[in-house]
Amino acid sequence: MKLLKAPLMAAMVGVSALGLSVAAPSDTQAQASVPVDVWALRSVVNAVQVSPDGKHVLVHKVESRDGEYLLEIYSTDDLSKPLRRLNADPMEIVSAQWVSNNFIFGTAWQVNRSTVKRPEQDVRDYLAYSYNLEENEFSKAAGEFQLIGTLPKEPNKILIAEGNAIPDPTGVDPFAAFRPRAYYKFNLESGGKELVMKGNSKFPTVQRWDSDGNPRYTSVLDANDGKLKEYYRKPGDGSWTLFQETDMEDQGNLYRILGGIHGIAGFSADDPNIGYLIDNRDGEDKAALYEFDFNTGSVGEKLVAVEDADIMGLQLHSIPGNDKVVAARYPGAKMERAWFDADEKALYDALEQQIPYAHQVTITSRSVDGKTMIVQNVGPRDPGSFWMVKNGQLAKLGSRNPLVNPEQLSDVKYIRYKARDGLEIPAYITIPKGEGPFPLVVQHNGGPHVNGMVLYDEIGQMLANAGYMVLHPENRISTGWGQKHFDAGYGEHGLAMQDDKDDGVKYLIEQGLVDPDRVAFMGWSYGGYAALVAASRENNLYQCSIAVAAVADAEKQYMGRRNTDLKALDEWSKRRGTIGVNPINEVSKVNIPLLMVHGDVDRRVMYYHFKDYKKAFEAAGKKGQFVTLEGADHFSNTLMFDHQQQLFTKVLDYLANDCGPGGL
Repeated sequence: MKLLKAPLMAAMVGVSALGLSVAAPSDTQAQASVPVDVWALRSVVNAVQVSPDGKHVLVHKVESRDGEYLLEIYSTDDLSKPLRRLNADPMEIVSAQWVSNNFIFGTAWQVNRSTVKRPEQDVRDYLAYSYNLEENEFSKAAGEFQLIGTLPKEPNKILIAEGNAIPDPTGVDPFAAFRPRAYYKFNLESGGKELVMKGNSKFPTVQRWDSDGNPRYTSVLDANDGKLKEYYRKPGDGSWTLFQETDMEDQGNLYRILGGIHGIAGFSADDPNIGYLIDNRDGEDKAALYEFDFNTGSVGEKLVAVEDADIMGLQLHSIPGNDKVVAARYPGAKMERAWFDADEKALYDALEQQIPYAHQVTITSRSVDGKTMIVQNVGPRDPGSFWMVKNGQLAKLGSRNPLVNPEQLSDVKYIRYKARDGLEIPAYITIPKGEGPFPLVVQHNGGPHVNGMVLYDEIGQMLANAGYMVLHPENRISTGWGQKHFDAGYGEHGLAMQDDKDDGVKYLIEQGLVDPDRVAFMGWSYGGYAALVAASRENNLYQCSIAVAAVADAEKQYMGRRNTDLKALDEWSKRRGTIGVNPINEVSKVNIPLLMVHGDVDRRVMYYHFKDYKKAFEAAGKKGQFVTLEGADHFSNTLMFDHQQQLFTKVLDYLANDCGPGGL
């Protein structure tokens, strides 16, 4: 491969095109070399894909800080100008991918409401679309639909399902897999839908389809006997066959649902009746990969396991239509791969040698002949770059944030430290330039039962650029680190889970990396809850706390969202609400400066959390700062430039000036 120095297309949008303010840093960010406006950008280039025949490339991008996403299509033989420039006015194209040589499928959305009246109510409306390149025509279907897969035997149709058009980036809803969904064949030419299967109370969803569109695996929570029942089908079967059931009234089995990784994960390319199962069997702590025989419904040999993490998924061959499983994936410093295919591993090794600052390298699309591919890299020194390989040559096409220089970004180190009870906590530290000891910000985002692996974190990099070390702890209950790590968090919200964060601070202080008098806490969603808990702890380690989109009234959150008859699951949810630390009941104990920020159309953690906490806080005679992001939802992919600019400016100013005496 040859690395070409010049980019092949105009997707590398410049400063003038974005209309950015790139003035010198203000007094409140004196150490920062990157202006807030740069951090606040939506992903400039959000996606790049090559068509299966290798003839065309789609680019999903935004051209100004206040602009909406548009779709450009190029010929791979001439990347100097697009063949098509497409938008969905008055809607916005928010996703796009090739589903054949001629058709693109994706989702558009539009904000049509200004208030959220119930949990998970979206202010947006959605539609699914297909785009015919040859005819230059759109077809559409109103509603929110997720692409399940292509249908090789019916090339003008794809398989779609209701809901989850834009996947929840937090993955924290354990009941999503058990709500009934309908599945359709979507006609790419007409936009018409044909019902394939409709979920019901007995079998609400299909959790794994094969590449021919056959339903192959599902799991069901049976409220009658409290068991999780797992079923399979062979190709062509018209009914489900039970192969495994687990008592979900046993709290020790909750990881099978809440971990989000267990079950049939793929199929053999050579034999459709051989599958691959992710499971932690026979009392083993870490989930491993097993062979599964669809002929007998039996679990076979263990294929791969790793010592310090769960197997969390599979990777298929990069050439479309080649369904060979080439690797199993598990968390570490990045999403690591246990390779099964020497040729695919050699290809990835070569790409990692060629791409600057290579970290998490992924072939996101490839032509059927294998000669053209799009490669994405993301890591501490790369917000997300896109590269094209064609005929053995490698060229950069664009970046999620082209205005950030890799040299302005900070390294992230994967560490493990011991909590006070001896549990080992994985964590990531973002290390600013210069010599320590540094001021520290403990940053924790949503979940908490998610894997929070740090590849490139915008907020973490922004804080490091301003001189702060950032600690991202994978405290107990985080997934991907084994069942014992998960189970240790049961009922420990605000308790041992909070201790894990404090113990990470103490570890970094002991290592001489952190100034003990300059420590702050910042969290989002569950992390916002943790930030409120941090503000009320005795013998406080922190000089201030910043709570964004915080679960401030955990009991009210629980009572408003109860949705299961299974006692063990309800008890687990209850321990996030009515049992343990509820921040709104702790306002009298707050003993450090507090900043609270919340969007007023947050569907996951509704705005009442902010209003109720502020009222109780002020009634207790406490003083803090409270900021509303107007029109902002919960998830980062719904935030516009103005939301992020307001949030980031306030956070940096608060840390510099109001975080304890003299600021952090």
